[in-house]
Amino acid sequence: RRGASMLFSGLLSSLLLAAITVDAEIYFKEQFLDGDAWKTHWVESKHKSDYGEWKLTAGKFYGDAEKDKGLQTSQDARFYALSSQFKAFSNEGKTLVVQFTVKHEQKIDCGGGYVKVFPADLDQADMHGDSQYYIMFGPDICGYSTKKVHVIFNYKGKNHLIKKEIKCKDDELTHLYTLILRPDQTYEVKIDNEKVESGTLEEDWDFLPPKKIKDPNAKKPEDWDDRAKIDDPEDVKPEDWDKPENIPDPDAKKPDDWDEEMDGEWEPPMIPNPEYKGEWKPKQIDNPNYKGVWVHPEIDNPEYTPDSTIYKFDNIGVLGLDLWQVKSGTIFDNFLITDDEKAAEEFGKETWGVTKEPEKKMKEKQEEEERKQREEEEKNKKEQETEEDDEEDEEEGEEEDDEEDKKEEGEEEDSTETEAPTKDEL
Repeated sequence: RRGASMLFSGLLSSLLLAAITVDAEIYFKEQFLDGDAWKTHWVESKHKSDYGEWKLTAGKFYGDAEKDKGLQTSQDARFYALSSQFKAFSNEGKTLVVQFTVKHEQKIDCGGGYVKVFPADLDQADMHGDSQYYIMFGPDICGYSTKKVHVIFNYKGKNHLIKKEIKCKDDELTHLYTLILRPDQTYEVKIDNEKVESGTLEEDWDFLPPKKIKDPNAKKPEDWDDRAKIDDPEDVKPEDWDKPENIPDPDAKKPDDWDEEMDGEWEPPMIPNPEYKGEWKPKQIDNPNYKGVWVHPEIDNPEYTPDSTIYKFDNIGVLGLDLWQVKSGTIFDNFLITDDEKAAEEFGKETWGVTKEPEKKMKEKQEEEERKQREEEEKNKKEQETEEDDEEDEEEGEEEDDEEDKKEEGEEEDSTETEAPTKDEL
């Protein structure tokens, strides 16, 4: 009955997702549900001869052994370059959503977990770090200082980094990353289907020159007084203020063995002067001529030209994984590129949303078993050490007994030799 209920629930969810995505355009979707068939539609770059190898796996812990299979980096300290092509499209006048899951089950110390969206004319066999892309999005971790989500857009041939700091997840579980780019030039970043950042392209990136600039012809008037406080002209330093910071120690006495010819003229050591008051400064009063902080007037920037098409990319056609990892083991899965925010959210629920809790439970169970195993090994190790110590004590005790026996035998022999009469005595 329970299995039937779960089957019905899954069928209902699938029908709901299908209904939602009727009008959604799915440009690219990859869940790696067809085994090694992924190798037919993903291309490994040949730009370098030592790129890291990928393998299809659900990893050490997962929510579903088949559904959670994804591409995993498998070699340490390597660059990785892999991409998949799809039918080219333009996002002009449409929302663009890029979404995927990533799991750093290796406790990543330094490496990327992001994707790149390329133009359709990318030479996939020669893809490398300098290949021009449209979008770079996803987590990047390196040590304690770098744990962020990259959101980089290419505008007129130049890559622009977001000016905000977006923190990424740094645990070992699978997480869902979503980037939403809208035709009204707003954006949203979600992690695990929850918004973590949003704003406008013009404000959060330096795509365009500033709308306003400081007037180059404006200057602060010479008589502008921007000092809020000034010295009190009526405040006078007391006559007894100036005292030396250090004075000779009045209690010091020249040592009896001091030789001025050898040691020079004796001088008492210096000590802090208890009467020293420090540097004198007049007290501060409100400046009667204070006019406030001078604000440089601004004018319209003649170099600024509005652009309502910053969000637009004309020839989207390749999704790539172009990254470096010191410690391998990251798994990428559930890629989706669409024009429908709701469809992406539902797809996230149907994939990551279904398997996240079972994955967490499996990981916790493994950790508990590992903890118990460590405790058992530690216990056995201590017992073995105790047994070895006991054996050593027994051996030492036996050696002491042997030595004692030998000693007693030797004393008996000495006693016999002493008491036995010689021939002459007889």
